[in-house]
Amino acid sequence: MSHPEPEWVISSGLTGYEDAVAEMGAHVADMHAGRAGERIWLVEHPPLYTAGTSAKAADLLDARFPVHATGRGGQYTYHGPGQRIIYTMLDLNRRGRDVRGFVKSLEGWVIDTLAEFGISGEIREGRVGVWVPRPEKPALPDGAMREDKIAAIGIKLRRWISFHGISINVEPDLSHYGGIVPCGISGHGVTSLVDLGLPVGMEDLDNALRATFAQRFAAEN
Repeated sequence: MSHPEPEWVISSGLTGYEDAVAEMGAHVADMHAGRAGERIWLVEHPPLYTAGTSAKAADLLDARFPVHATGRGGQYTYHGPGQRIIYTMLDLNRRGRDVRGFVKSLEGWVIDTLAEFGISGEIREGRVGVWVPRPEKPALPDGAMREDKIAAIGIKLRRWISFHGISINVEPDLSHYGGIVPCGISGHGVTSLVDLGLPVGMEDLDNALRATFAQRFAAEN
């Protein structure tokens, strides 16, 4: 038995965070009730910070934007214009009930997407998300190579259906990250596709995301 590809929805303009959380919750409820199928929802948010379930108060340095407590995993992160948010409402009941494997697939999806633009995204033990080595920048005080984060991942599961998801930096204002310690990690920085010198727009990224999705998310029967 084959299953349909998830519905892809792209929202124009800026979507309020609380509105997005409510919409995701309603859709997941509809999925549980058999009234809706899987969905990949692509949005942009106005400038804001979110605090995941592991967020530490000390990592909020300057609440210059609204701060939203959220039920996803992870710590503090920033969302804003120029950043693509990918909300993944996927049914792990048929894709395999493996949380670690699911997060690994999300990371792999980002890596495959970045590779479409010639970027080598990497993962690091103990640091969720996708990183880009920056050998052209000054090394860290301990001599380690500088690495910048280009994508954050934070998910929540409700009866094995996922929501929340991924953020990938296309061309956000990177100075906005200065109000937090992103994901609780000091020393390393953040980057974006445009910061890396690529003339990539949101539509380019969306097309790459869709083209690479099935490489990591072939549904189980």
